[in-house]
Amino acid sequence: MSEELQNEIEAINAIYGAQTIQNLVDAKSCGQYSLRIQQVEVTLRLSIPHQYPETCLQVTAVEGVGSASKKGLGNYVLETARDLVQRIFTPGQVCLFDLLQELEQSLDQVSPTSMKEHVEGSEHSDAELEHEIKSAEEVGDNNLAPPHWVLSATVTVKKSVFIARACTVKTTKEAQSAIAHLLATDKRTSKATHNISAYRIRSLIEGKEMVFQDCDDDGEDAAGGRLLKLLQMMDVWNVLVVVSRWYGGVKLGPARFGIINAVAREAIVAGRFIKS
Repeated sequence: MSEELQNEIEAINAIYGAQTIQNLVDAKSCGQYSLRIQQVEVTLRLSIPHQYPETCLQVTAVEGVGSASKKGLGNYVLETARDLVQRIFTPGQVCLFDLLQELEQSLDQVSPTSMKEHVEGSEHSDAELEHEIKSAEEVGDNNLAPPHWVLSATVTVKKSVFIARACTVKTTKEAQSAIAHLLATDKRTSKATHNISAYRIRSLIEGKEMVFQDCDDDGEDAAGGRLLKLLQMMDVWNVLVVVSRWYGGVKLGPARFGIINAVAREAIVAGRFIKS
């Protein structure tokens, strides 16, 4: 197992649970892993080549489904995962975390009609699915589009896991709605130990330029102010950054601020929020 793959698996298991990805040691050939999608109680089998991430992984089969799962659900999740791998994989870049996150979002957002085409369900199950979708759509302001997040790489230091995301916002209302939407629709992020945020907004109101900026430590003392300072130093505007940290049980001291700002900077650069 390469160091990149090992680090990626450790980060995912720290965030999603200790048995989310497991090496199938009894498999006839090496490079076989199980990927548990807890949200739907479906486990997939992955074939990860030695050359990963230069070479794409494969989602090969359904390893198992929950006893209460509907007939056909496993195949639906399998097909969805295969499509996502083809869409998100870039040679040289790990993609397991992206696969899990995209898969969760796809399963959360799938319409009842699409689900019916793949899964044999009862009227009761369809009603539950419609309720979940409606609830997600009602988060924040219905007139605002869901935010488009740009993510950093996942960083793991002494079992603490960090990841940053950034999106465009043009009003304080958009910033607040984006954070609310993220916490309501991304279950893993909502369970992070800290979700540190900061934003800077510059807009014209009645012909006058107005500036708004704010930050939130979310329990990580002084981290929000440092994150806002980073946005000021990078001279970025109309952007919201959220850094999530899952505490691993080992105190990092002041070094944690450097990690928080490093992943935040990466998301800002990746999203091209820096003016040319």
